[in-house]
Amino acid sequence: MRDRDFSRSALRVFLSYYRPHRRLFALDIFMALLGVGAELAFPYATRNAIQTLLPAQKYRAFFTVMLILLAAYAVRALTVYVVTVYGHELGVRVEADMREDIFRKVQTLSFSFFDTHRTGKLMSRMTTDLFEITELAHHGPENILQAGLTLIGVFVILLTIRWELALVLFAMVPLVLAVVITQRSRLRRASVGVKQETAEINTAVESGVSGVRTVKAFANEREEMEKFQTSNSRFKLVKRRYYREFGLFNSTIEFAMALMQLVVIALGGFYIMRGRMDLGDLVAFTLYVAAFTSPVRKLINFVELFQGGSAGFLRFLEIMRTEPAVRDAPDAVELRDVKGDVEYREVGFRYETGPQVLRNVNLRIRPGETLALVGPTGSGKTTLSQLLPRFYDVTEGAVLVDGQDVRAVTQESLRRNIGIIQQEVFLFADTVRENIRYGRPGATDEEVEEAARRAAIHAEILEMPDGYDSFVGERGVMLSGGQKQRVAIARVFLKNPPILVLDEATSALDSVTEAAIQASLEQLSRGRTGIVVAHRLSTVRHADHIAVIGDEGVAEYGTHEELMARDGIYAALWNTQKLG
Repeated sequence: MRDRDFSRSALRVFLSYYRPHRRLFALDIFMALLGVGAELAFPYATRNAIQTLLPAQKYRAFFTVMLILLAAYAVRALTVYVVTVYGHELGVRVEADMREDIFRKVQTLSFSFFDTHRTGKLMSRMTTDLFEITELAHHGPENILQAGLTLIGVFVILLTIRWELALVLFAMVPLVLAVVITQRSRLRRASVGVKQETAEINTAVESGVSGVRTVKAFANEREEMEKFQTSNSRFKLVKRRYYREFGLFNSTIEFAMALMQLVVIALGGFYIMRGRMDLGDLVAFTLYVAAFTSPVRKLINFVELFQGGSAGFLRFLEIMRTEPAVRDAPDAVELRDVKGDVEYREVGFRYETGPQVLRNVNLRIRPGETLALVGPTGSGKTTLSQLLPRFYDVTEGAVLVDGQDVRAVTQESLRRNIGIIQQEVFLFADTVRENIRYGRPGATDEEVEEAARRAAIHAEILEMPDGYDSFVGERGVMLSGGQKQRVAIARVFLKNPPILVLDEATSALDSVTEAAIQASLEQLSRGRTGIVVAHRLSTVRHADHIAVIGDEGVAEYGTHEELMARDGIYAALWNTQKLG
């Protein structure tokens, strides 16, 4: 993540994102300041022309000044273009860097993090939050500098024209800001309500669309429509309130700015009547008041940008400062030449919040052997299998591969040597070919097809509309359950790992499809060390060893025949399933 130290203050971390783009940032600021100069010059030149050039009938000089002002405003227009284009490019670059950093960070976080963080909220931090940060990154420094210098410049020039009028004008500024900030606070609360109701209506839409099959199956279209209409009505109500506050906010600003102009004209007229001010001074003063209101608006906008952007950046930092629960040891080594000797030694495990899941588990799987893990739901079978690739770390004891503690080797090398097939197969929204190739990126088309043949799905792929280039849809929705499982098996064939973990890989399939998949899994398991988590005991009958996992760890251990002869938990489970 570009060697950034996220433990530093939020401000220093934020400023570090400008460093790679400092030339673009300098251009943005320079052009913004140039625009301020052009804006301040116009009223001053106008006053000079009215007071000096026109009375003296120096018309050539007058029109020369006008041409100079035209050039100044052309320069100002150029600064607006540059600030708009390149300033936003600066913001986009900062946003892209932050998104890259947070995406890379999320890839390093452990399973336990995703157990407690919803995908939707993570997506929000990578999109909505970063957009608000981008707006702050672009407009924040620019608004502060432009507004600050313009206010100082206007104040100094106005003091030289008529200091009493300048002091009256600036005495009004705190009152205007107080009123505007109060209105902005009410508008922000209304905006929060809109966001909340928008989230609710989005949830209603997502639920109604994604669950449409269930809705139709139960003929509950009317109920869904009523729920949606309720959300939609609340949305209209809060939106109406928001626009009322928005209208009040804008009208307050316009009234405040007009009031400042009116006070200037009224007092200026009074001074002209008393002979203490001429028309040129009043015109210049009026123009400067117009220039004065622009930075006030920018400061108000900056307050809003800062509130949204800083909140988003703090949420960004929350992720960036999260440490993965599972990390490589400082002296971790590469796991090489894996034979597949797996051992669970006095293993115990508990999640961060919750009771003990596993305790005192001792198991040994020799190279090429298959161990089946069976037992009632919630006994910890899947958790036990997930300790091997270090999706979680043991809280007691150790898991070893070829005699090495898995915590002493790098996670990347460990997982490279383990193939995992789960009940819920995740396929990317891509082609069949690329989903299989995910097992070994860079594999040739011939290797992909050979893996598919070994998984017994090659012929079915050829019958698809575009063969291996057929699009599988979101999460593989275009494929059947059996096809998705065999694509996953082909993916592992391509990876060719020495250790295999099958986590209820066929439990969601019908009996006919399960039998076909089972044949592919048996071929995949041949010659590999395997851990099979199974609910249907018929699928693990021929495993080398079977461990029955209970509340106290390994309740029973042995072959199918040995466990049946013992007439214990396993035999009871077998008979129940057989009778069922």
